[in-house]
Amino acid sequence: MTIQDSPTVATTHVMQVRGMSMSYGTGASFNPILQDLDLDVVAGEFVSIVGPSGVGKTTLLRCLSGLLSPQSGTITVSGDEVHGPHPDLAVVFQDYSRSLMPWMTTRENVAFPLQGKGMGKAERLALADENLAAVGLAGQGDKYPWEMSGGMQQRVAIARALAYQAKVLLMDEPFASGDAQTRFDLEDLVLKLQHELGVTILLVTHDIDEALYLADKVVVIAEKPATVVDVIETGFGEDRDQLATKADPRFAEARARIMHRLKKD
Repeated sequence: MTIQDSPTVATTHVMQVRGMSMSYGTGASFNPILQDLDLDVVAGEFVSIVGPSGVGKTTLLRCLSGLLSPQSGTITVSGDEVHGPHPDLAVVFQDYSRSLMPWMTTRENVAFPLQGKGMGKAERLALADENLAAVGLAGQGDKYPWEMSGGMQQRVAIARALAYQAKVLLMDEPFASGDAQTRFDLEDLVLKLQHELGVTILLVTHDIDEALYLADKVVVIAEKPATVVDVIETGFGEDRDQLATKADPRFAEARARIMHRLKKD
């Protein structure tokens, strides 16, 4: 069995991007980042976007989240065109330690964004505890972020995004600062949560192995300005293992395909 290109079948798209371009500066300082980029994300899918460092992955994610407005093209989520932060989107940032407020407990950090949903305090705190437990931090709600390890802080950031109950979770290289074992543990945690909750996840990373191990579909962006240059359906299913999956011949095939495409950049 070999890695397959994306099939052309009728699907329910929770996110679609068409002809998106983004640049910074004007005149002599004009710097095009993304150009004519198209992207489809199916409901319940785990999509990895992989590309070399500096290619514009974080800029792409910020556009998808509504934090940046592209110069051209459209982004739709749940059928709505995105012109700012969308209620069906939640973001886990790369610099998770700065996204947690040190004067709040972990429970309060997770509950804080829920105020905008009109929930009462008791409901917010109960939902925070529920999602802290989901990421393996049951009973840790009274601790402050600075009392926790980096891996635990990242779990808090993931719990906060899950508690928001968004349809799509956007993740910006969320495991990049962890050691190898912490990174593997967090990857497996996110896979477990995605399968249990059915949430759609879109992850940007420069790590090819991480992109392949986690995703149902890997979108490769490259060139300058960047655009989609390849899309790969992994076909690994739900039962993944850090050793067995990465030893699968399909994994090596896809990895070589991505590396070959990136070398053309």
